[in-house]
Amino acid sequence: MPSHAYFDWNATAPLRPEAKAAVVAALEVTGNPSSVHAAGRAARRLVEEAREQVAALVGATPREVVFTSGGTEANALALSPALGDTLLVSTIEHPSVRSGGRFATVEDVPVTGIGVVDLAALEGLLQGRNRPLLSLMLANNETGVIQPVAEAAALIHAAGGLLHVDAVQGPGRIACDFKALGADLMTLSSHKIGGPQGAGALIVRDDLAVDALLKGGGQERGARAGTENVAGIAGFGAAAEAVRQGWAAEAARMAALRDEIEAGIKAVVPKAVIFGAEAPRLPNTTLFSAPGMKAETAVIAFDLEGVAVSSGSACSSGKVAPSHVLAAMGVEPEFARGAIRVSLGYATSGEHVGTILNAWEKLANRLYKAGNHQEIAA
Repeated sequence: MPSHAYFDWNATAPLRPEAKAAVVAALEVTGNPSSVHAAGRAARRLVEEAREQVAALVGATPREVVFTSGGTEANALALSPALGDTLLVSTIEHPSVRSGGRFATVEDVPVTGIGVVDLAALEGLLQGRNRPLLSLMLANNETGVIQPVAEAAALIHAAGGLLHVDAVQGPGRIACDFKALGADLMTLSSHKIGGPQGAGALIVRDDLAVDALLKGGGQERGARAGTENVAGIAGFGAAAEAVRQGWAAEAARMAALRDEIEAGIKAVVPKAVIFGAEAPRLPNTTLFSAPGMKAETAVIAFDLEGVAVSSGSACSSGKVAPSHVLAAMGVEPEFARGAIRVSLGYATSGEHVGTILNAWEKLANRLYKAGNHQEIAA
């Protein structure tokens, strides 16, 4: 675990002890899981055990689990013209979805000012469509705002289309049931739940077939060619099993800590803004800003105090750029430029909360010192 106060769990969760043990054990297995000899069968058993664990995490069947190298590949695998003639995506989707996969173009579904997809606009966009494919995340990685996925599923299915759900931020934080949500495809990521990086999965409804991105082998029932990452998959499975047990109590604990952080932020700077606070959110996520604050400066200031936070999504090669999520929500540029994401996990403690609030008070005191935006902090 990081020795400092780590508040960037939405970017990556530290490796769980159970996952680490599974990875180490799997590295001792030398067989190729496609081989029929004893060593190959041993590797295959690890993969299939993990498939069962990942399926159980989201209420799917093992046959519906296609292992990938991570969430980005799973999203690209799902976004195929073989599954629809038109691709609709919300304006707050992850960049790997907004890129459109194998579709030449994407059509935007707007969101409201609190970051929730506009279902009325979606219904209008579905009129007259032939085989539409909708990609809608379960919860936003920046704001934590939970999307009305089941309601969107009803609309897309009534229009004769399919729904892909990017659910990488969901497991371990909120209920994440493949069938209850009405999803036809669902993306998961190992390292978001405390498994190793480099493993993920696309859950594919049993009666659907995806058009493989990687061809040339029969692995993953023809959906993804290439020798499976046995150690990564084993760690993914172990993390999935650990998350599945007792996640609800852990989510309630994180929500209490998150609320304490938000109260502390507002106590120091009453004019600070918590984005998406009016909507249902993940229990572990806060995205906030304050007048006059710049995200790049704030991230460094927190880091110097031993606190790891981010300026939003961590999928831009370390670049600090304006958030497309906040732009879609209509947030004023002054506040968008200062947005800081704080995300918690199973190892976040009350002591960590004290550390980040102390760091915030120091930052705010420097930012709003006498003669410099003094009126803002009051």
